[in-house]
Amino acid sequence: MLKAILLVATHLAMLAIGFAAGIYTLPILTAPEGPDTAALQETARVATFKGRFDRNLRGSDFLHWGEGTVAVSRDKIGHEGRLAPGPDYKLYLTNEFVDTKEGFLRIKSSAKLIGDVKSFNGFLLPVPPNVDVGQYTTAVVWCETFSAFITAAKYR
Repeated sequence: MLKAILLVATHLAMLAIGFAAGIYTLPILTAPEGPDTAALQETARVATFKGRFDRNLRGSDFLHWGEGTVAVSRDKIGHEGRLAPGPDYKLYLTNEFVDTKEGFLRIKSSAKLIGDVKSFNGFLLPVPPNVDVGQYTTAVVWCETFSAFITAAKYR
């Protein structure tokens, strides 16, 4: 009887580990290529504002982080750098710099969703026509599925 319980327990543990590994690796396997370097450099060249994603923010950890530069213009937001891989990343603009999950959740209702971040080696997103990037100060990458703070950059 003990052998059967141990066998079931170890199989369930391995199933859980496999499931967790699948959740982590699926976004990596299905992620599109990052944007072309020339497009990112052009976005940075004409950007009105610039900021930096820092890997060592209070709310970041070894699984949730971002690093690199963020270039913000009237019609595009580009990131040249890297993000920790994960599912369902979104880019938000906020009026206040936040560096933790709790900080973002406190202001999320006033944050402006820009779009989905699908690549982890830089991104280039169009700014919706009804958004004035000058009315915000910070770009935040957020994992919607797991309510996880990834990174933030104050650009203004």
